[in-house]
Amino acid sequence: MKDYSITVVETNKPSILKFEANQIISKSNNYEFKNIDEAKNSPLAQQLFYLPFIKTVYISGNFIALERFDIVEWEDVKDEVAQQLVEYLNSGNPIVLENDTPKKVAITIYAEVTPNPAVMKFVANKKIVPSTFEFKNIDEAKNSDLAKELFLLPFVKEVFFDENYVSISKYDVADWNEITFELRELIRNFLSDGKEVVSADSILQAKTEAPANKINNVNLDDTSKEIVAILEEYVKPAVASDGGNIMFESYEEESKTVKVILQGACSGCPSSTFTLKNGIENMLKNMMGDKVREVVALNG
Repeated sequence: MKDYSITVVETNKPSILKFEANQIISKSNNYEFKNIDEAKNSPLAQQLFYLPFIKTVYISGNFIALERFDIVEWEDVKDEVAQQLVEYLNSGNPIVLENDTPKKVAITIYAEVTPNPAVMKFVANKKIVPSTFEFKNIDEAKNSDLAKELFLLPFVKEVFFDENYVSISKYDVADWNEITFELRELIRNFLSDGKEVVSADSILQAKTEAPANKINNVNLDDTSKEIVAILEEYVKPAVASDGGNIMFESYEEESKTVKVILQGACSGCPSSTFTLKNGIENMLKNMMGDKVREVVALNG
C-alpha cells in the first residue's frame, strides 16, 4: 500500500479546513465528532482533540475536515496538523473502530399530509440531516443515496429533506393511498440500515457556505438582517410543520420588495400565494412599517 499524503484545501468558511488524502480513509461511513467523548471510537479524532484549537472533526471518504476555535489562525498551524495526520495515517493505526456487523437502528416513520395535495411529509423519530436539502430531479441528487432511491420510483417528482423529515412531491398520475406505504417503508429501511441520507461533502459544503438567509451573513444590510430574523423566528417553524421551508433571497430598498424562495411542500402549493400575501407580507409590514411594501416568491 502506498504512503498517505495530505493536501490542504480551504473551504468557504474560514474556521473549517479540509485535509484531503491521496487514498480512501473511511470506506463506508461519515463521522462528525464535536468533542473527545463523542470520539471514543475514533483514536485519530481523539488525538486531534488534544490540540486545544480543534472544535469539530469530520471524517469521510478521502478527507478529514477540521473546525477550529478562534484562538488560532489556520495559517499558523495547518502545516503542523497536516504532518500529524500524515504520520498517523502511515502508522497503520485505526481511524475509527467499527463493528463488523452494524446493528439495525430502530426507526419509526409516519406520513403526514400537508397543505399541498401533491406533497406528503414523512417524519422520522430521529434527526436525519443537519440542514435543508432540496432535489428537483435525480441528477441533482447525486450526493444523496436516499434521494436517488426515491427518484427511481416513477411517481416521485421532487424530494426535500429537513431535520427529521422527508417531503416528497408526486406526479398527478399517482394516488397517495396507493404509494404512501411503499414510500414509508423505503425511507424506514434506508434509515434503519444506518445509511447516510446526504454525503459528508454536501453536509460540509452546507456548513461552510454563507447563504443569504443567515442572520450573521456580513454581506447583509441591517434591514435584510431584520427581515431574516423575523422569518427565522416567526415563519420558518410554521412552514416546517407543513413540510416546507422559506429562504430569504434579497431585499430591494428602492422598491421595498422582499424576495424569498419556497421549498418542499410550500413550492407550488395552491395556498402558498394566500399565505405569502396574507401571512408573511402582512407580518413584515406590521413589524417593519414602511420598509416593506411587497413580498415576492421566486418560485411556488
